[in-house]
Amino acid sequence: MTDDVWKREEPESPCVKVCSIHPEVGLCVGCLRTREEIATWGRMTPAERREVMAELPDRAPRMHKRRGGRQARVQR
Repeated sequence: MTDDVWKREEPESPCVKVCSIHPEVGLCVGCLRTREEIATWGRMTPAERREVMAELPDRAPRMHKRRGGRQARVQR
């Protein structure tokens, strides 16, 4: 018996099971998708999924914000 039935020719989900939406950026801190993208992932076509996956690397810098150091002290 093989699992060939369960193999599909479409992008896998980028979910890494770290599910939390950043309150300011509006992206999941684990997979970098929006709430809407997460909710509609199962109904997206493979082309739509590939489009989202292609955008994810550009979203990563939006999640990195310094929270300390000199800049934090200057802003006080």
